[in-house]
Amino acid sequence: MSETTLQVRIWRGGSADVGGTFQTYDVPRRDSQTVLDVVTHVQRAIDPTLSYRYACRVGMCGSCAMTVNGKARWTCRTHVSRVIGDDGALEIAPLANLPVVKDLATDMRPFFDKWAAARGRFQGAQTRLDDFARVSPDSPERRAANAGIECIGCGVCYGSCDVVQWRPEFLGPAALNRAWTLVNDVRDTDRRERLRAVAGDAGCHSCHTQGSCTERCPKGIAPTLGIAGLKRTVGRAAAKGEL
Repeated sequence: MSETTLQVRIWRGGSADVGGTFQTYDVPRRDSQTVLDVVTHVQRAIDPTLSYRYACRVGMCGSCAMTVNGKARWTCRTHVSRVIGDDGALEIAPLANLPVVKDLATDMRPFFDKWAAARGRFQGAQTRLDDFARVSPDSPERRAANAGIECIGCGVCYGSCDVVQWRPEFLGPAALNRAWTLVNDVRDTDRRERLRAVAGDAGCHSCHTQGSCTERCPKGIAPTLGIAGLKRTVGRAAAKGEL
């Protein structure tokens, strides 16, 4: 296996306005090397003070999401050979649109607070004593819910959203995608309150439909379509006086 040197710029410190900056490291270039491999090498072999997050390393948890050469990605599933620039540059920064805790680790509380604000929690009417609900897999509602249900809350879409950058109060694509799945869950009993939650100034109508969330979602989910569905549903509900 051949080995060369990879020059990597990694964000160190807090946010830019409190003194954070990029620092350059020389890392051995290896076959089938992921961006997470690069970060791990720096932390274990060069600078143990580097802070970052990861857990599963196989694309199941989403905790290793970072900004790589300007785009939000899962670093465990992103190979260096796919993202390195023509000039050999590799730049790794924390996810955008979130407060920086330290280095590559961000504070995810705003992300999950918005998930809660969009009423992203299932509310059913049945108890454990009732029989299982049966929902036809061929129904339009079931298909709409299934299209977005695999979101794992990694924040890649949130870090890619220009509207969140412009309007920090915007609920964001993940929270709205979750709301859309629940609006289409016929077992859920919180539909009216959920539609009210996403109908405000920070909700679905603030989306500019640029599609960055859909383009970069590692799970292949299309939050843009779900948000469009919310816009239509909210509009119909408002016209009927149901909000």
